[in-house]
Amino acid sequence: MQHIDLKEIFSDKSYLNQEVTVCGWVRTSRNSKTMAFLALNDGTALPHMQIVIDKAAGLAFEDAMPVGTSVKVIGTVVEGQNGGVEINAREITVLGKCPADYPLQKKRHTLEFLRTMPHLRGRTNTFNAVMRVRSVLAEAIHRYFQERNYVYVNTPLITGSDCEGAGEMFQVTTLGYAPDFKSEEDYNAHDFFGRRAGLSVSGQLEGEMAAMAMGKIYTFGPSFRAENSNTPKHLAEFWHIEPEVAFMELPDVIALAEDMIKHVIRTVLDSCQDEMKFFDQHFEKGLIARLEELISHEFAVCDYTEAIRLLQESGEKFQYPVEWGCDLQTEHERYISEKVFNKAVFVTNYPKEIKSFYMKQNPDGKTVAAVDLLVPGVGEIIGGSEREYDYDKLVAAMTERNMNLDLYQDYLDLRKFGSVPHGGFGLGFERLIMYVTGVQNIRDVIMFPRSAGYIR
Repeated sequence: MQHIDLKEIFSDKSYLNQEVTVCGWVRTSRNSKTMAFLALNDGTALPHMQIVIDKAAGLAFEDAMPVGTSVKVIGTVVEGQNGGVEINAREITVLGKCPADYPLQKKRHTLEFLRTMPHLRGRTNTFNAVMRVRSVLAEAIHRYFQERNYVYVNTPLITGSDCEGAGEMFQVTTLGYAPDFKSEEDYNAHDFFGRRAGLSVSGQLEGEMAAMAMGKIYTFGPSFRAENSNTPKHLAEFWHIEPEVAFMELPDVIALAEDMIKHVIRTVLDSCQDEMKFFDQHFEKGLIARLEELISHEFAVCDYTEAIRLLQESGEKFQYPVEWGCDLQTEHERYISEKVFNKAVFVTNYPKEIKSFYMKQNPDGKTVAAVDLLVPGVGEIIGGSEREYDYDKLVAAMTERNMNLDLYQDYLDLRKFGSVPHGGFGLGFERLIMYVTGVQNIRDVIMFPRSAGYIR
């Protein structure tokens, strides 16, 4: 069906006084004695296009008035009273009728209510704006890496190894309940792959393998965590950005993370001005100023041991006790970024016991070359490290954690055949969207959220 996107008409003045054909859904409508008006949105722009209907023209418009109705409109673009543009309708065709029980009749609904209808919530202003920002962020991330000679790699979603070693994987199986098998090993042997398989929690291990061949790679795809958590920051299925780079040490990881974050936030501020004004007005007052402030400063760097000292000497009463060796909680991370540094800060060199097996062991024998990026208002947004590239040290770390080395033989082989220093980080895409939009629940920045106890 030939038609023009509403975004094109809003942004291109050459359409003024021209006849156009547009399509969309009716967001609101009103009817007066001599005129009728439709607010039309086609999903390409946040603003609605006002369709003006002169009743004297004899148009059949009554079936187009119910909210939610989809229509095609032919008419002339004219200047509107508010300084924008509107369309004087010459012809209206109803494409899909909408009954009176359409659930999005009111202008404002709670986000909790909208979660009950993932098939419709994209038609609201909030999710129209969220999904457009999500799209622009994704494109900005791809462009950032592509312009810097990174190779985009698709890592497996089904894997035989647990990257994090935490056992929070969804099992993949073709077998139903089967009490006849003698043991778990027997069960797995009869399954599709002949061994236990699960959904990937991260593409990092495979990403390292690709980086050892192509030098600079990144992954951007879904990850799965069977973590029984119902917090506003957790999903069972989320999207993950993971660059891995050969010949990269911890300072290089930090520089890459800072540059990428600043680049993609700048892109959204410049490309999504209507959406960002909407979020600033309705979700977080001062959001745009906060983001501008974040990217205008060089990020701080603080050693974990120093961060613990600052927390202990702060005089604050934290819910979670602070001592060397503890994993920093959100309240600790926010205090460091908001009260101590008042800007984004990289915390480095964490105790090895609280970090993953693959992180490079520091000479002190107690810490690893890990880094987390903490930002005001949220806390951690990026986690990364230099990877352990010494074969013996990696085997020792895995053995200490009672890991099955047979499952990681390919990964270990990388340390045998031309091993090099390398590093990377992981960025949860939905958490980045939350930070950029001010939306507080991660279920509201993905079209179809999957979380503990919820799937539809």
